[in-house]
Amino acid sequence: MLFDLQGRRRRVVQGTYLMLAVVMGGGLVFFGIGGEVSGGLVDAFSGGSRGGGDGNQIIEERVEENEERLASNPSNEARVRKQLVRDHYSLATAATTGGQGFSEEARADLRRASENWQAYLALDPERVDTSLAGLVLQLYDPNVLNRPREAKEAAQLIAREEGDARSYLNLIQYAVLAGDKRTADLAAQRAIDLAPEGRKRAIRRQAEQLKRPQMGQAGTGAPPGGAAPPGGAPPQGGVPPQGGAAPPAP
Repeated sequence: MLFDLQGRRRRVVQGTYLMLAVVMGGGLVFFGIGGEVSGGLVDAFSGGSRGGGDGNQIIEERVEENEERLASNPSNEARVRKQLVRDHYSLATAATTGGQGFSEEARADLRRASENWQAYLALDPERVDTSLAGLVLQLYDPNVLNRPREAKEAAQLIAREEGDARSYLNLIQYAVLAGDKRTADLAAQRAIDLAPEGRKRAIRRQAEQLKRPQMGQAGTGAPPGGAAPPGGAPPQGGVPPQGGAAPPAP
């Protein structure tokens, strides 16, 4: 037999096997293998497996903290307002299921995102955050809050900051959606003026096309004319959209 040993050697072997048994048994409990311990001690220490709602909980806690900061009149209000726009928009889009639109709770978050955007603009920042303005274009989309005038104003801010033909072409689209022909005409001329010499004719054609209302342009999730809104697709899970507008077609 294995333990038919004598003296000290026998005690060493027995101690070794006893230690292995303890380690193996502890591992089964620690990692949740077998037994009635759901998830094991690893999950107990880590808080269990993280579902989609945990990301939202982090954002909700950040929203609460930032709203408390606003109540104390912080010196960095602009930064707080910008984060609240992104976080409320993220909470709203995360709660949306395909094809079913926004729930009333999600729409409340969308409205709070809009309120914080307007409060941010009221601070008269020296340079408007154009990436945030790109997100706001999606916030005011016909499929979301459906506020074409506010969307046009956000597109104007982007065009003024970026000052290139591409941003003014995007402004044409939002001005048309808002029914503002004068702004659409001015944006078209500005886009042509800013275009490189070899691209002026193509930009002129595109501007004229964008000034004509497109069939079914409302409620498409993108501005009329088919160009993607600046900022790309809506963020998921707390992380808001970044980037620029789609380049003009050749």
